Amino acid sequence: MSQSAPLVLRLLASSVTAATRAGKIIKDVMSGGDLAIVQKRQSVSVSRSVCFNYMVSILMQGLGHNDLQTEADRSAQRCIIASLSQQFPDVTIIGEEGPSSPTDEVPSDWVVTESDQDIISRECPKEYGVTKPEDVVVWVDPLDGTSEYTQGLLDHVTVLIGIAVNGRAVGGVIHQPYYNYQTEKDVRGRTLWGLVGLGVGGFNPVDPPTDKFIITTTRSHSDGIVVKALEALNPDEILRVGGAGHKVLLLLEGKAHAYVFASKGCKKWDTCAPEAVLEALGGKLTDIHGNHYSYAKDVQFPDSQGIFATARGVDHATLVSKIPQELREAFPY
Repeated sequence: MSQSAPLVLRLLASSVTAATRAGKIIKDVMSGGDLAIVQKRQSVSVSRSVCFNYMVSILMQGLGHNDLQTEADRSAQRCIIASLSQQFPDVTIIGEEGPSSPTDEVPSDWVVTESDQDIISRECPKEYGVTKPEDVVVWVDPLDGTSEYTQGLLDHVTVLIGIAVNGRAVGGVIHQPYYNYQTEKDVRGRTLWGLVGLGVGGFNPVDPPTDKFIITTTRSHSDGIVVKALEALNPDEILRVGGAGHKVLLLLEGKAHAYVFASKGCKKWDTCAPEAVLEALGGKLTDIHGNHYSYAKDVQFPDSQGIFATARGVDHATLVSKIPQELREAFPY
């Protein structure tokens, strides 16, 4: 059945198992005690289906100076890209971490080719029924929340795999390797997924409270513009947490109404998967102007117009309209 299923459904089902395996690798690295932290000058790993000239152009963008990278980031990405590339060799895959050395071997038990059978058994939305590999880009953040990972804030950590079709984020996987780690001895983690037009799985969605307005935002990358944008929305409470995946989880589970980050700090691999899962549930993720980002293979990586996301049932357009024009002008197209 799995081989006869449409490409998008198969890719989502395989991404669930790959993300879960990557989460185990992340925990194994932490348990081993040597995170092998380095400062990275941002480069990216791109599947072999992307031409050499494009590879050169994206490496020249000069992004992410002074970011942290650990052995967990590197190993989790090798697991995900090897697993998906083996099954979908013609699909473009763009990962956050630097390209692996040609001499690096991926352990055989890191290459996962099983599919989530619950997803495969679903009926694929008609709009994706004839999707071709060249229409698809997979965006991978193997460890979202690296800084929090190194600081022991493990509930902030997620593995993100986003699926874009013709530039739009339509499918996503968010894996939490340390879900409930503070209360459970055997931490197995959990894997959430969503496909626009189909729905979500792996968690119980909750709507946000009606008696107060809660915003989540960055815990470590704030500046004057970020603060002014939050003040314009006049929230009753602000939750400052790490990781784009973690922030969107707060929206999915009704712990916040909006995720607002008036900054250029996020990248496409941070937001593709969260956007897809959130929108599959009925929420929305856009830039600070209310426009969707493109996730096509030739786009610039930074989310250079900021992030504005809302939970289902929240009036996205009305909230976006509260951002003052002078703040929006800080994020020109």
